[in-house]
Amino acid sequence: MEKKTIIFATQNKNKAREIQGLLPPYFEVKTLADINCDDDIPEEEDTLMGNALQKARHVAKKYKMNCFADDTGLEIDHLNGSPGVKSARYAGPEKDDEKNIQKVLKQLRDSANRAARFRTVIALILDGKEFTFQGKVEGDIAREKRGEQGFGYDPIFVPEKGEKTFAQMDKNEKNQCSHRSRAIQKLAAFLSQQ
Repeated sequence: MEKKTIIFATQNKNKAREIQGLLPPYFEVKTLADINCDDDIPEEEDTLMGNALQKARHVAKKYKMNCFADDTGLEIDHLNGSPGVKSARYAGPEKDDEKNIQKVLKQLRDSANRAARFRTVIALILDGKEFTFQGKVEGDIAREKRGEQGFGYDPIFVPEKGEKTFAQMDKNEKNQCSHRSRAIQKLAAFLSQQ
């Protein structure tokens, strides 16, 4: 079967490698770096789906290639769903993970309601048609940082029925239950039908 190239609208080669392992072998995942794209792709929408679609449309239109993009947010019940679509820039435009975590912990302080969820939305543009896939994991916000793995809010997010934060899990353990892997599995299942 002829290989199909699909662009993942990210500069993160690790993320791309992780996804490549889950997709059918006749899809070859390339990053923005692989196609010499260093555009500052806008993320101006007020929903995760809007941002994912905006990024995918930008790449598909400019490079005339099949592509997909993702956006992820942490939604905390006590904060009325914040930080949500603003997760990466919650404490400021510099996207500082540590500052974001400290802001969340400070806002929750002694709150008994620590329920939260991570959501990932993937927007795929394949042969000119748009498709979206969503993955979600429920959990709670820990009272302090725990663990060294992962990135973002991983040190304070404990997935449903668990004891460990995402940052205390190895990659395989996290992939068993993460929001991103759930969304990617839906994408992979769809692409394997193509």
